[in-house]
Amino acid sequence: MGFDQISLKGRALRLLSGREHSRAELQRKLSAHETELGELAKALDELEAKGFINEQRVIESVVHRRSARLGAARVRQELQAKGLDPQAVADAVAGLQGSEEARAREVWRKKFGEPPADAAAHGKQMRFLLTRGFGSDVVRRVVRGAPAHDNED
Repeated sequence: MGFDQISLKGRALRLLSGREHSRAELQRKLSAHETELGELAKALDELEAKGFINEQRVIESVVHRRSARLGAARVRQELQAKGLDPQAVADAVAGLQGSEEARAREVWRKKFGEPPADAAAHGKQMRFLLTRGFGSDVVRRVVRGAPAHDNED
């Protein structure tokens, strides 16, 4: 039994050494390796108590890694998929709202750099930004080339 527990903790630490993981993610990834009911929960409890598993760090890591390329809606999806506290996710996403248009403009500039030449190009640019989770009002302003915070709609 002792070996299995070290093994589970070792597996969890190996995953955590690559990037931050939520408890729910570790549970999902390691449950197949559990040989005795409750041993995974015990191992994760110990790692959490020692600070190896930390929800706030997971949130900060995702926001840091993904917000430059994705809109708030996609960042929210990724955080929710990790089984994190809904209020903490909502707070993190709310923090992204203020920079949404500037981030969308930068993503658009890197990919396209110039206004669409025709309706087909316009649609392509809109879809590109929408699939990355930017809000439709922001996407319209960015693709249209309107100055920031110009609410014509």
